[in-house]
Amino acid sequence: MIEESRTIAVDFDGTIVENRYPQMGKERPFALRTLKALQAKGFILILWTCRTGNLLDEAVEFCRKGGVEFYAINSNYPGEDESLAVRKLTADIFIDDRNFGGIPSWGEIYQQLCPQDQQTMNIRREKKSFFKKLFS
Repeated sequence: MIEESRTIAVDFDGTIVENRYPQMGKERPFALRTLKALQAKGFILILWTCRTGNLLDEAVEFCRKGGVEFYAINSNYPGEDESLAVRKLTADIFIDDRNFGGIPSWGEIYQQLCPQDQQTMNIRREKKSFFKKLFS
């Protein structure tokens, strides 16, 4: 089940921001808010991007200013020796605009990763609607 998968590798260009590489694109709607919500739910986030050097620093700072701190950047864990690093991350889920079929909205991503929240919201709406009808 998706909610049991806890490590998410997230691309930057075209995923968190609009793809304007090497420039900085605008944030895709709700990207940082969704990533912060996923972190609050206990998901481990890894930034997995082709950016390096100053361009990578800019991306990390962009996310940091938006309230998102990544567990690791272009590696499986903080401080991973680059000479020993594998080319493939050990993430459970990859969020990338180059995914087959493209990237869904960040709202859809959150709903798929946290379906219990959607169920809770639906129950609250039903209760509110019930009581509104009852006392109207």
